[in-house]
Amino acid sequence: MKTIGVLTSGGDAPGMNAAIRAVVRTGCESGMRVMGIRRGFRGLIDGDMYEMNLRSVSDIIHRGGTILYSARCDEFRTDEGINKAVDVCHEVGLDGLVVIGGDGSFKGASDLSKKGIPCIGIPGTIDNDIASCDYTIGYDTAMNTIMDMVDRIRDTTESHHRCSVVEVMGRNSGFLALNAGLAIGATCILVPEIKLDIENYVIDRMRRTQKTGKEHFVILVSEGVKGIGSVDELAKYIQKHTGVESRATILGHVQRGGSPSVRDRVLASQMGNRAVHILIKGIGNRIVVTRSDNILDLDIYEALSMSKTIDLDLYRIANEISI
Repeated sequence: MKTIGVLTSGGDAPGMNAAIRAVVRTGCESGMRVMGIRRGFRGLIDGDMYEMNLRSVSDIIHRGGTILYSARCDEFRTDEGINKAVDVCHEVGLDGLVVIGGDGSFKGASDLSKKGIPCIGIPGTIDNDIASCDYTIGYDTAMNTIMDMVDRIRDTTESHHRCSVVEVMGRNSGFLALNAGLAIGATCILVPEIKLDIENYVIDRMRRTQKTGKEHFVILVSEGVKGIGSVDELAKYIQKHTGVESRATILGHVQRGGSPSVRDRVLASQMGNRAVHILIKGIGNRIVVTRSDNILDLDIYEALSMSKTIDLDLYRIANEISI
């Protein structure tokens, strides 16, 4: 390996810059050229890249987002697009590539590996929905952001004896909602993995809690939950059937931003370093993961075939202690 590239793809996540920093500095210290590719696979196809050095990544470990930018690229999902990317790699002399992103990004990395460009994936997504990985880069920061925002919302909720219905991100996974919901003491946590029963789980639960003297409520809803319409509609439904004034809040992309937590900075640094050392051996088609607090690497297809769901015991605990 003489020259490697690094790109970020898909949704940005706090800690991506820390991973880029680790890749660049590990590569430089190992005697390799490191090319930073802007705008993900779109930039790879367009040849939008520049050589990075030790100073290129100074003072970025604390920054959210990604200095390399990110973009969706439908063209890369076609054979023609993949072949264009391979041609660019040959033209600029890229011997290997580190791809920081989610499942879709890893599929692209695997496609490139099959074409002779060794690729290593690093899981960066706030949703924590990579089945092979216990903790993805950005997940811890996003949970802490949700906790901080909902703590602030609860101040006004308590002051006015209201119910706040708060939607958080997560796509079709409830990891953010469950862990943040437990941390903020949400009365109800709605996640895609649990069949929704509004009457029994939300309305009756609130009524039962009211009888114990509770006068304000927080309902945390994962964006992937089906059957409730919008959170605004859910808030109106709750107000109609409980008599509690209810308001809806969608936290949105504030959850993606901000300075990464200690955990995300350390995790990103470990994964970035590991990815380069795998490439140094000439190995591709791997994904770096964390499992049981260990940094491991797996075959990408093996990793993508795994399944993952929320911790049902944690869900039980949240329900028992948040009544």
